[in-house]
Amino acid sequence: MNTKPDTKRHTQTIKGVAYVYEDYPYWDKQRKQNRHRRVYIGKLGDDGSFIPNKRYLGLKNDSASPPEGRNRRLYCGVTHLLNEIGRMTGIEADLKACFPDGYKKLLSLAYYLVSESDSPLYRFPRWAHDHWHPFGGNIPSQRIGELLGGITESGRLAFFKRQTRRRREREYLAYDTTSVSSMSECIKAVRYGKNKDDEPLPQVNLALVFGEESGMPVYYRVLPGNIQDVSTVKKLLKDVEFPEIKKLKLVMDRGFYSAKNINALYKGRHKFLIAVRAGVNFVSDILKRARESIKSFSNYDEEHDVYSQYNMEEWPYSETDKNGKAVKRGSRRIYVHIYYNGTRAEDEKTRFIKSLRMAETAILAGDCDDERCLALASKYFHVNNTPARGLRVSYREDDIKRHIDGLGYFVLLSNDINDPSAAIEAYRRKDMVEKAFDNLKERLGMRRTTVHSDEALAGKFFLQFLSLMYVSYIHKCMKENSLYQNYTMQTLLDSLDVIERYEREGERYHCGEITERQRELFRAFDANIPNTL
Repeated sequence: MNTKPDTKRHTQTIKGVAYVYEDYPYWDKQRKQNRHRRVYIGKLGDDGSFIPNKRYLGLKNDSASPPEGRNRRLYCGVTHLLNEIGRMTGIEADLKACFPDGYKKLLSLAYYLVSESDSPLYRFPRWAHDHWHPFGGNIPSQRIGELLGGITESGRLAFFKRQTRRRREREYLAYDTTSVSSMSECIKAVRYGKNKDDEPLPQVNLALVFGEESGMPVYYRVLPGNIQDVSTVKKLLKDVEFPEIKKLKLVMDRGFYSAKNINALYKGRHKFLIAVRAGVNFVSDILKRARESIKSFSNYDEEHDVYSQYNMEEWPYSETDKNGKAVKRGSRRIYVHIYYNGTRAEDEKTRFIKSLRMAETAILAGDCDDERCLALASKYFHVNNTPARGLRVSYREDDIKRHIDGLGYFVLLSNDINDPSAAIEAYRRKDMVEKAFDNLKERLGMRRTTVHSDEALAGKFFLQFLSLMYVSYIHKCMKENSLYQNYTMQTLLDSLDVIERYEREGERYHCGEITERQRELFRAFDANIPNTL
């Protein structure tokens, strides 16, 4: 069938509606005669204007061609990739179900935060002017504030619930907290506390739950800035009832360890893997016994470069009433995984000796007034000051030796994993949470809050969490496909950002030339390649 380049438009009235079609004449070789093919492209409005249909515009969803009278050339490579990620992960569908009136704006703002590393939201109009995005128009700063302030708690929880249903229950969830500084006096959660750098600042804390196998964040909660890590687990166990996580599997660092938290996890029948300090009473005797045998060659784990062994022990379980009185006692099975790394031991020994020497110098100079120096002085030194001999420092040799003997060891407790190699692998995957916090603070602009109300803060956190889902998916795919050997995340996005989308009135959009390297990147993400001519 040979189609001529020119066509003629006609109308046909069907049930009172004037439909517009194009007539394509062609030569039928079998019948040896001219024939015509009709292609319906739209209809006429009440005022006689042409209204194109989706087939004519080449649309399969809301990826719109420009309104009549608008001809545009926009960058679309990164936003197309993010659109594909939203489709594959269900983010777009879940967001639409929970925020039907504003989901396109939220997606566009999230795309902007992902594309433009650490850029303030008020610069969105500049980016939106020359990029294709789901909303398709400008969102002024005032409208952004209204949008974020209107994000409800029920909508957020519904979104968490929908996303959680897409996760596998056997997946371990990493849990950690970080601090975000804020000078606003209008936000209730702002409290003075110490951040991870021991800086006493007004701040809020953000607790994040992250799927280790999926590589995706699952849930977050804003906490007062003076809440310590160890006191957040009980709150978490209550919170997970909302997204309907039936059997929680948590991996946590040693800042969350306490007997109360372990008992709470047992009581809720949750699985856990948690680091614990070597000096904790429950593991100190076990660790002493392990030192005699752990360094044998048979215990060496080459993959993780550690010596390891485990003991199955009995945890002294108890339940208490609201007054703290024990109402139930018993024991529960627990696996104690012990690890030793000689290189780490030497590094820790060097740092410890240097810190002792610096503390001694500070004491003799009369300048030992910070918390760390005072703690070292009280634990490892005898300090005497007499009129005859002046200030003298002697060492608690037994205490120093005891500390050095314990260096290079670390301990994990679990009621689920009985293989030391599998336990350390699961624990080390927890670095995804640290990476997520880095992305939130450095890439997505969460190092300082710049809002001044609880509603705006809650909305901004949700938008940044939404953006983090996309960043986390990109990070996981880049890591699995070894893309970090040739790209940073920003250079990868920049290499796709140059792809252009051409939109003409009444025509199907198309994209410009796509290089083979760009096609390979889309394939690495299992994403469809943008339409070209």
